[in-house]
Amino acid sequence: MRSTIRLAFSPDADDLFMFWPLLSGKVATPGFEFVHERVETESLNARAEGDDPPDVCAVSIAHVPAIADRYLLLPHGASVGRGYGPVVVARSPRSLASLKGARVAIPGARTTAHLVLRLLVLEETGGTYEPVPIPITPFARVFEALAAGEVEAALLIHEGRLTYKDDPSLHAVVELGEAWHARTGLPLPLGGNVIRRDLGDDTIRAVSDACRKSIAWSLAHRDEMLDTIIASGLRDEAKIERARLDRYLAMYANEDSAGMRDDVARALSVLLERGRAEGLLPAARVELAP
Repeated sequence: MRSTIRLAFSPDADDLFMFWPLLSGKVATPGFEFVHERVETESLNARAEGDDPPDVCAVSIAHVPAIADRYLLLPHGASVGRGYGPVVVARSPRSLASLKGARVAIPGARTTAHLVLRLLVLEETGGTYEPVPIPITPFARVFEALAAGEVEAALLIHEGRLTYKDDPSLHAVVELGEAWHARTGLPLPLGGNVIRRDLGDDTIRAVSDACRKSIAWSLAHRDEMLDTIIASGLRDEAKIERARLDRYLAMYANEDSAGMRDDVARALSVLLERGRAEGLLPAARVELAP
């Protein structure tokens, strides 16, 4: 069994919520220790398909088929939107159909948000938009691009999908989780954690169990975790005060993170199949770890 497990996850509050008990010793990890790095979402996706991939990595669900030859999807740690999710905003009211041909800021080409928006615009118009990748770090960059007219609309994920409402000049074009549910009746699986296949069965089971216990600990000590995340200054640049952090974690670090419910498993299959059918995803089979 490996003695050191390398974790990679995003700077966002929901990831720290799930992994902090492992890193702080709140959950016992006999036989191995965890080391970690934190980078933004699209960089995580790139790391997972790079030459030196992490042992456990937080990735976009849309990217899992591309790395399915080296990773299993853990059945816990998911971020799921139930009638909510990433939001497209613009500086004037406009329709989903009007995005066809428009320059739209996206958080990364491999992200689930980008996949879902492409599927929605394709269904609505038969066409697509011009994606303009703008990383979510620094936090303000995408809003600056909107204000400067570099893009006509922006696809916001993580805390940005809440904070945009602080700017009265921004208008919601489409809420992806809401639109997805209206079309499928299902929740929207956005992110998950994957584990390397080559760790071997014993290590995979042990690490999976440790991650499951870490999530359970945080859910059982939610107020302590809120205090920890606030004290860390993790998302100070996003101006996330306690009440908004509480709301954000209620959306993305909850019972859906503890384990994959049946409707989330169905939604995962539907999302990946629709992506494959449109030629947007590879046909690789996604398998769950224990």
